[in-house]
Amino acid sequence: MNLKEAFRFQNKLQSLMDNAKEILDDKRNITQTKNTYLRSKVVSDAEDEVTFDDIPNPEYTERITEIAEFLIYLLDEKEKLSKAVMETKRSLPIDMDSEVSLNSHRQETANLLRRMADTRSSENIIYNGGVGYRFNAEGNQISYKCPVKKVVTINFDRNKIKKMLSTLDKKSDSVSVELDKCLINYEVNYEPPFDVNDSFANVFEKYLIK
Repeated sequence: MNLKEAFRFQNKLQSLMDNAKEILDDKRNITQTKNTYLRSKVVSDAEDEVTFDDIPNPEYTERITEIAEFLIYLLDEKEKLSKAVMETKRSLPIDMDSEVSLNSHRQETANLLRRMADTRSSENIIYNGGVGYRFNAEGNQISYKCPVKKVVTINFDRNKIKKMLSTLDKKSDSVSVELDKCLINYEVNYEPPFDVNDSFANVFEKYLIK
């Protein structure tokens, strides 16, 4: 498998592990609650009754130990795959982890600069947007409405911002191309033990018959 497939399989392993943990983390799956209604203690000729609390996942309640073993198996596979991925990463022409992180920051910064570059100076009149005060003929202070002239002026060099944005976009695109080449062209020395599209139940059953 190539790096892209390896990363996808890593996500699959994590998803399966999360499913197994969810089963094991539910106390109702790992314990059985038995209720005995001791009616004979109160009425001598009455029969006692035994009931069990509802079981949330009957498909796996009888296989809890196997689920725990399955979780360890998945963890071992994840470790194998992680080591194989690390070996492949060492052979790459770029530091993939650093460049992925840096490219994220580049794109975030580029979006900020793009919003700045799209900001325009403006001027408009807001009628009755302001309030003034004056004295009337009786000497009383009264308020009145007046227009407000609002002027918005950018306080940065748009040309320099656009130039920085262009440089960032080109760098980000260039790195993205290199990362894509690495994902497709570099192989990972790992043989997946099941298909990435298999369900939890299918993978678990295959594990049990190994």
